[in-house]
Amino acid sequence: MQLPITGQDIRKTLLGAELTDMECDTLAQVCEVRHVASGETLFREGESHHELFVVIDGRLSVNKDTGRGYADTLHILGPGDLAGESGFLDGKPHSATLRAVGDATVLSLHRENLERLIKDHPFMVYHVMRAIIRSIREIIRRMNAQCSQMTSYIQQTGGRF
Repeated sequence: MQLPITGQDIRKTLLGAELTDMECDTLAQVCEVRHVASGETLFREGESHHELFVVIDGRLSVNKDTGRGYADTLHILGPGDLAGESGFLDGKPHSATLRAVGDATVLSLHRENLERLIKDHPFMVYHVMRAIIRSIREIIRRMNAQCSQMTSYIQQTGGRF
């Protein structure tokens, strides 16, 4: 289900952090807000989409298929978090599945809609892309910290669990 969105809705997200009120209104015209029912999947690992999601309300789980009949939860996204950044940028298949944990509300932005704004609003698009890159950098920072913790654990235990 799609719901209306305003510039003020955009203002409250990471995407609107560096935008003016007028730019938020412009971006709102090309975004959609939708309700996601508990357990609903926004995208699956291996699928390709050109859509960026921003959690407005609720939580989304990022799950990786283990190949053993279940999935590991890699991270839980909450309000303000972005999802699908890499697929949005390069169109390559998603590396994980994104599913609602309880009911959630997300903002979605299709890449084509943002690309249509480049000619008339280049600085706005630049600021949106900066927000996406900041989100990706935070993911990398978190993954590096987790890798470091795991390496320390393995070295301290000699590889025994």
